[in-house]
Amino acid sequence: MPANHHRFSYRFILLFLLTFETARRSASGDPNDEACLANLHQSLEDPANNLHNWTKPFFSNPCPGFDSYLHGVTCNNGRVYKLSLTNLSLRGSISPFLSNCTNLQSLDLSSNQISGEIPPAIQSLSNLAVLNLSSNRLSGEISPQLARCSFLNVIDLHGNGLSGVIPQQLGTLARLSAFDVSNNKLSGQIPANLGTRNGNSPRFNSSSFAGNGKLYGYPLGEMKSKGLSVMAIVGIGLGSGVASLVVSFTGVCIWLKVTEKKMEEEEGKISHSMPDY
Repeated sequence: MPANHHRFSYRFILLFLLTFETARRSASGDPNDEACLANLHQSLEDPANNLHNWTKPFFSNPCPGFDSYLHGVTCNNGRVYKLSLTNLSLRGSISPFLSNCTNLQSLDLSSNQISGEIPPAIQSLSNLAVLNLSSNRLSGEISPQLARCSFLNVIDLHGNGLSGVIPQQLGTLARLSAFDVSNNKLSGQIPANLGTRNGNSPRFNSSSFAGNGKLYGYPLGEMKSKGLSVMAIVGIGLGSGVASLVVSFTGVCIWLKVTEKKMEEEEGKISHSMPDY
């Protein structure tokens, strides 16, 4: 009996400790999510006060259940699962601390006025499936390291001021089913693994790439030459040189002919003026 009593006591204590730890974690939240949300809020400007409940008490426990009290935040198993802050007139920049939301699967900050670069730290979001940063004022280049988010299904970056080339690495994303970088300032050739799939059918149509003046390649047209090409300039130069030589040679021939004629005339005059003996 005493042995059974002790075993029961140990089990009860263990159950109590597990329950207490679960309750403690639920009350305090995940520190990574807290850092993620607090820093994102700090990096953004909210002139319309749409994020009025994004305050420190909620950051410390953003996911008390499946729902969150924070606007635009969706939770799953006590972690931030989705961030959707669309069309809220937000300004400022995207915090690199977003990488702390390690369970994040969907990030949608579209239709705001967010500026600056896309933080390279986003590559650390290994579970990210949806990235929508469209219709903002983002600048800089698209990082090739974004391809490390191997679960990406959607990349929508249209309507920004992004420059540089489209990284070849993005074409290796096997799950990618929606891709839009239209209306930016991108240049260079569209990566073949984004323009076509097996059988030469388009993987993404021309609307995904339109509105980038210096972007070319399938499914857009080839690069349009502005002005004369290098070969044309070389050809014109060579042609001009040959023409100059022909003109010069012709001029010399005419001069020699005229000179020869004058010399003959002078010799004739001299012979007539000589006395007979």
